[in-house]
Amino acid sequence: MRINQNQSKPLFAAETAVNLRLFVFVLLSIVVMTLDHRHQHLDSVRNALATLVFPVQYAIQLPFDAAQRLSRSLASHATLLEENRRLRQKQVFINAQIQKLAALEAENRRLRMLLESSVNISERVLIAELMKVDFDPYRHRILLNKGTFHGVHAGQPLLDQQGIIGQIVHASTFTATAILITDPNHALPVQVNRNGLRTLAVGTGNFQELELPHIPNNDDIEVGDLLVTSGLGGRFPRGYPVATVTRVEFDPGRPFARITARPITELDRKREMLLIVDDPASNHPSLAADVDLP
Repeated sequence: MRINQNQSKPLFAAETAVNLRLFVFVLLSIVVMTLDHRHQHLDSVRNALATLVFPVQYAIQLPFDAAQRLSRSLASHATLLEENRRLRQKQVFINAQIQKLAALEAENRRLRMLLESSVNISERVLIAELMKVDFDPYRHRILLNKGTFHGVHAGQPLLDQQGIIGQIVHASTFTATAILITDPNHALPVQVNRNGLRTLAVGTGNFQELELPHIPNNDDIEVGDLLVTSGLGGRFPRGYPVATVTRVEFDPGRPFARITARPITELDRKREMLLIVDDPASNHPSLAADVDLP
């Protein structure tokens, strides 16, 4: 029992000393905080301790900052890739729209020219659009999107803002087939605008060339002469431009000169054209020398 009493005394004494020191430290902390709050005497100490602790704080915070920067970098990269993909898609769409707008602008320009030319035409006109082209190189025929429902009929003249294109050879309810003046089976009564010399302009199968086969060697015709419709044949009105003479060769050994002309209009590039609206009953097939040749 003596041994237990002797052992318990130092234990209680140690606890009392600890409690006393704790009380002293608490009291000292209160005093120091009160003095610091009122007089700020510990600012320099606080700054020194903060300076000493900063490297440790920085070292601890560095991995977290690096992880955040890496995460933001990866997120930014993914965002940039997604934005780049969207911009590329938008660029493709805009380029397609620009191409479509360019085509619409060109079509609008052609239609304006057609409308302006229709104002200068005394006859009533109808605008038709190309639907199909005959791919036979020696059959220059096209399909138009206007038919008898719109007042189209066989033999109706076809032209654009520059000159004569051809004529209708067949008309159904909503479509019509036209033969171009360069078709080998087409002949058109024309006259030289300079002196009134009359002849036929025959198709050659070449979009850039017509032949004038029946002009004697002594007739007055020159390179550069403008050929216009003569009004003969009962199909084409008089005075519309057809072609320009490009070659004149006089051969004493032949009864006729070799003469070729280039059509005024670019027949292989037309999409919109004018149909001259008239009364079908006024056409006389017996006079139609400008229809298909046998």
